Amino acid sequence: MSYKGVAILGSTGSIGCNTLRVIEALGEQRFRVVALGAGRNMGVLAEQVARYLPDLVSVETEMAAHDLRAKLFQRDIDLPRILIGEAGLCEIATHPQADCVVSATVGAVGFVPTLRALEAGKRVALANKETLVMAGELMTRAAEASGAELLPVDSEHNALHQCLRGEEKSEVRRIVLTASGGPFRTKTKIEMQQATVADALRHPTWNMGDKITIDSATLMNKGLEVIEAQWLFGFNADEIGIVVHPESVVHSMIELIDGSVIAQMGVTDMRHAIQYALTYPERHSCELPPLDLTALATLHFEAPDLDRFPCIALAYRALRTGGTLPAAMNAANEEAVQAFIDQRIYLTDIPRVIEAVMDNHSTRPLATLDTVLETDRQARLSALSEIETLAHTPNQLAERMV
Repeated sequence: MSYKGVAILGSTGSIGCNTLRVIEALGEQRFRVVALGAGRNMGVLAEQVARYLPDLVSVETEMAAHDLRAKLFQRDIDLPRILIGEAGLCEIATHPQADCVVSATVGAVGFVPTLRALEAGKRVALANKETLVMAGELMTRAAEASGAELLPVDSEHNALHQCLRGEEKSEVRRIVLTASGGPFRTKTKIEMQQATVADALRHPTWNMGDKITIDSATLMNKGLEVIEAQWLFGFNADEIGIVVHPESVVHSMIELIDGSVIAQMGVTDMRHAIQYALTYPERHSCELPPLDLTALATLHFEAPDLDRFPCIALAYRALRTGGTLPAAMNAANEEAVQAFIDQRIYLTDIPRVIEAVMDNHSTRPLATLDTVLETDRQARLSALSEIETLAHTPNQLAERMV
């Protein structure tokens, strides 16, 4: 039986779980799960291992590995090899039987494994924004050298990939990323300052993990996508626009030099984008229902408010400066988002932390992997220092949010 092997980095997250649903819907004659990488959610991972019988599994810690073995011993299946940490994820990403690697980890943890997959010539279905933000130059260089394919899973970039099929780049004036606007699209700056973590996690249209949902609340996710778009499609900062579209039906658009606009539309479900990345250049029927145009009462579009959402301007600044600044910005954002989730800073403190780290960063050329990793380390230390100056106790936060 002929099939394509699939390895998933971040198999227990939203994208990872949906990837497995897509593979199951497409049928085992097309794809086989050969390797799974996860963090600490061993209950879900054990279910996945029992269902898909991968050859290789990677988890975050020895304790997680012990927990997984205990759960799997209760099932009548052969145990896969279980590896630990980044080295384990790199083995997942370079598994000899993996034709496609779905990179769906959250944050910088997926950076090195994704690079190794590209160096190994794998098709990478990329759902990890931070990878290209940190080192798009290194990633695209590795793909070019090995002949690897880099296909976006983010709904916006996946939409752009579809819109650009068959179009000459010289005939495209600009590309336009759509944004839902997040839970604070209509809120004031004061309301945003008083927002709780629960408020920020209440996304109006998408069901995602905590980190990306907070990024959506600050619109940093759209800033990260602008940087990612440059490396995926070769457009510069002035050729990449953002428009707020609260219905999240138009996933992105391209504007041609004659004024024509091509948009990709679809239901708000990541399985469309995942299936596209797995099966490209072919298309197959999907288990999801088609978009019902008659049910759409209206579609709205508006410009993003850069005053209430300063993370967008910070991302454009990082893109235009280049070098190591995007990696520093990304590290600062990850630390600031975690500090907000931990109720140590306010939502509106997140861009303050990022801007302070960027202001203090000495930008260098993005020469090597070591340069990226050292930038990431130093920027996190700088961000943590800035967070300490802003930090509040949970009680202080609660009092201010009353």
